[in-house]
Amino acid sequence: KEGFTTRLGGVSEDIFSTMNLSFTRGDKEEAVRENYRRLALALDVDYDKFVFSDQTHTTNVGKVTSEDAGNGLTRERQFQDIDGLITDVPGLVLSTFYADCVPLYFVDPVHRAIGLSHSGWRGTVNRMGKQTLIAMNREFGTEAHDVIAAIGPSICQDCYEISQDVAEHFVDEFATTDDPHASDILLYKGDGKYQLNLWECNRRVLVEAGVQEDNIAISNICTCCNPSLLFSHRASHGKRGNLGAFMFLK
Repeated sequence: KEGFTTRLGGVSEDIFSTMNLSFTRGDKEEAVRENYRRLALALDVDYDKFVFSDQTHTTNVGKVTSEDAGNGLTRERQFQDIDGLITDVPGLVLSTFYADCVPLYFVDPVHRAIGLSHSGWRGTVNRMGKQTLIAMNREFGTEAHDVIAAIGPSICQDCYEISQDVAEHFVDEFATTDDPHASDILLYKGDGKYQLNLWECNRRVLVEAGVQEDNIAISNICTCCNPSLLFSHRASHGKRGNLGAFMFLK
């Protein structure tokens, strides 16, 4: 079972209104804890089974075991510099956090294993989706062609303007000069500014890693286009809470 929260339905106030899931952006701790209690009810999971990542825009993936239950919520966070979580243990709620970056969901129905990864521009250009699949293969025997994957709500190409130096990373990694579909990834706007399509980049990463195209779903929901429904770092100029992506095996 998987989910992605909106900013509605919680008890946080002001810029965190109302379903903020971050303890580190200045919100009241008790408000965030009440938000998690409400989320646990909505997901029909135990409050002490959430497992948090410690996202620092790496491509590091952590294997989650039953000993990690509550990591970051009911006990001190153990993971450091981890942007992806994988598990084959039922009941553990993989948890990653967003306000424009891309959530990547992975289900291996053959080995009953799942993965959930955070992929901003750094994670995307360094192929976080592929690294998650490699980790799942190493730990569970996952084969990419069996995987069902999804690209969750995040910033769209129209909203995501980047500078020349960031664009060059994507030219090197994805868009060759003779690629007729290069504009699907990067659209030049003038004055050294580009519009970047993180959804298409991550889709290509997954396909090139062996996931079947028909097994990839893209939500097509932009965090920046929907500021009343979703937190967006760009839309709020950094004054915001965090959304969450969640996934667990029943």
